[in-house]
Amino acid sequence: MKIEDNLIHKTVLLNEGVENLHVKPDGIYVDATLGGGGHSSLILSKLNNGHLYAFDQDDYAIDKAKSRLNEIGSNYTIIKDNFVNLKKRLNELNINYIDGIIYDLGVSSFQFDDPKRGFSYNYDAVLDMRMNQDANLTAKDIVNKYSYEDLVKIFYRYGEEPFSKQIARKIEQVRKEKEINTTFELVDIIKSSLPQKELNKKGHPAKRIFQALRIEVNDELKVFENSLKDAISMLNTDGYCVVISFQSLEDRICKNIFNDVTKSKTPKNLPILIDDDSLYEIVNKKIITPKEEEILNNNRAHSAKMRVLRKK
Repeated sequence: MKIEDNLIHKTVLLNEGVENLHVKPDGIYVDATLGGGGHSSLILSKLNNGHLYAFDQDDYAIDKAKSRLNEIGSNYTIIKDNFVNLKKRLNELNINYIDGIIYDLGVSSFQFDDPKRGFSYNYDAVLDMRMNQDANLTAKDIVNKYSYEDLVKIFYRYGEEPFSKQIARKIEQVRKEKEINTTFELVDIIKSSLPQKELNKKGHPAKRIFQALRIEVNDELKVFENSLKDAISMLNTDGYCVVISFQSLEDRICKNIFNDVTKSKTPKNLPILIDDDSLYEIVNKKIITPKEEEILNNNRAHSAKMRVLRKK
């Protein structure tokens, strides 16, 4: 049996995510992050004459999701592309407006649990971390070719790593002697750069650096920011945008964009009262998080946060 046959993707906030799309049976919906097809399957099951468009860059995930979706219906289209291109790709299909879109950000279990993909510090593999395996830049390239200053910058910015300078300096020293090729080689370098009290803390000491590298390899933050703005611009009246994020940087981007589009355009100092003239409203004033039962059944759900926006 292949390793891939054992890979299981548990969709986080499955029901809550789709419930907040308020799916109309004849609506046009987008799953920006197909992954294991959990959200897509539930959306598709609620459609009659409507249509689902789903984006993913990963061939394995697409093949697995197709099998799952085919058991439910045929009114779906999978687009193999980065979701940053969703507006362009949908426009090419004469889809200019949508009734809802969902983002389930981060790395799918298919990618994270496949040792060959190099996403995880728990498996020894070549440093890769590409979500799109046709892309050129890998984590190995970054670790071996980026300058000390650039490494520090991405470790601080994308990993919020307090020991960025120490880790970057150690990488610089090691790669002068030999190329850094694998995840475990990098883990050893990270561990050797940290004080013992840091190593004694709960959680893996390499988590923040691996997150930073993954974000840099896939340009995740800029891609998400541009995609989200495009998606919001495509919403029909009474259309919904649902975003599930797993780390503070993505959640901050979502929060800021949602706040920007819901601000009133009316000058504050007018002497008369005018109803809120913004086109959008934030549905959940309080962030939606997984229930305790889901977290117990799926540890990866513990950091999930969901925000919802509606076009009026």
